[in-house]
Amino acid sequence: MAPGGTRIVVLVIMLAGMSCLSSEIYADDATNALLPVIPMGQGESCVKDTDFMRRNHMELLKHQRDETTLKGVREEQYSLKECLNCHAVYGPDATAVTVADPMHFCRSCHDYAAVSIDCFQCHASRPETD
Repeated sequence: MAPGGTRIVVLVIMLAGMSCLSSEIYADDATNALLPVIPMGQGESCVKDTDFMRRNHMELLKHQRDETTLKGVREEQYSLKECLNCHAVYGPDATAVTVADPMHFCRSCHDYAAVSIDCFQCHASRPETD
């Protein structure tokens, strides 16, 4: 082995060992990570199962938006209005909170994922009944 070659081999082995150790620590931290507190909906059931909605709700909303704005089709099933009617979160004064409040249903996941919510730049962020 060339002079200093042993040192390089030892260094590589040490670095490999440290990277394995750090990945175990990261994995432990990941399993103990804080998750968002997601308020339950008030209806009997959602339009689709929970896992589907978590992954695809934006696609449903965009499709509904296009159907409404481009074709004039207004179906309630996937409308933002129906989402808000079921998923409104009520504050201490018994009125639905707006998207400005961190308790808002949409913000529970969007804040956690650092994803902006642009729906409420034009739409109301709580049910019309309030």
